[in-house]
Amino acid sequence: MLTLTTKVDHADNIAGELVLPYDAREKSRLRALLASGEEVALFTVRGTVLRDGDLLRGDDGRIVRIRAAAEQVYRVSCDSARALLRCAFHLGNRHTQAQVVDAAGGQFLRIRRDSVLKDMLQGLGASVEEEEAAFEPESGAYGGGHHHGEHNPLAPVPLRQKIHRPSDPA
Repeated sequence: MLTLTTKVDHADNIAGELVLPYDAREKSRLRALLASGEEVALFTVRGTVLRDGDLLRGDDGRIVRIRAAAEQVYRVSCDSARALLRCAFHLGNRHTQAQVVDAAGGQFLRIRRDSVLKDMLQGLGASVEEEEAAFEPESGAYGGGHHHGEHNPLAPVPLRQKIHRPSDPA
């Protein structure tokens, strides 16, 4: 079985593609199938989040490209930038991972499907549409920097990470 362990910046030859949903791209240990059907094992440094287009080197030297799988998500759009910003604020206030999209078709947010969030967003005046699309959420505020565009966003804070506050007992 091919074992993928090392992230690389570029490669002249891509031997295969590994198509994964976002939740699987957050895992540092995983068994999966390449698009060709070949079984692979994934072992990355804990905290690594794989993004669409990332390249991984296998134990035999082959390079595999990561592809973000289409997932069931909501597309959240508004009539104004202010209204979209209000929606983003309320999602962030609930520690909801969100992807900020600035595409030819306009600016919108993409989130995982959640009926409670859908109701809240519609209550704020947003249009919330179901779609199947790759999910590439923004990095957390402490995710290691910033970016300017969607091509290579930084890794988000994992869903289950405990938030430590200065007022918490030691």
